[in-house]
Amino acid sequence: MEIPADIKPFDGRFVDGKHFFACRVYFEDTDFSGIVYHANYLRYMERARSDMLRLLDMDQGAAYDSGEGVYAVVDLTMKYLLPAKLNDDLVVISTVETLRAASVIIDQKIMRGQDPIASASVHAAFLTPAGRPRRQPKAWTKAFAGVMDRADTK
Repeated sequence: MEIPADIKPFDGRFVDGKHFFACRVYFEDTDFSGIVYHANYLRYMERARSDMLRLLDMDQGAAYDSGEGVYAVVDLTMKYLLPAKLNDDLVVISTVETLRAASVIIDQKIMRGQDPIASASVHAAFLTPAGRPRRQPKAWTKAFAGVMDRADTK
């Protein structure tokens, strides 16, 4: 059987400087009551951030393999607002809020339709393989700045 070339994972997309990533709640995501287990909201947000970076041509694997560095979450503040449930269609909206030489702060919201489910502020530092802060690659800061500029004009 030949697999069609256009069958690929969905990376989300940018609209007005914000990254939108759709996901669905599966049985494996829920606890015994059918509500999403609290740690899984972080997984949805991580997937959205990772795919946002992919769309910006930021190859984290290559940066790590070359010894250039890697992102690590150094601070995270999260609020749970409403429970997500089995079969809910969710959208994670990610916004680059603050860009520094060696770090970035990304605000994220999980939405079910127009209802906010959870929100978080994620501070990720770019680190050397030894765990020391390092300036982000110039192409990456330029990409983040471009996204922030598009968000500011809307």
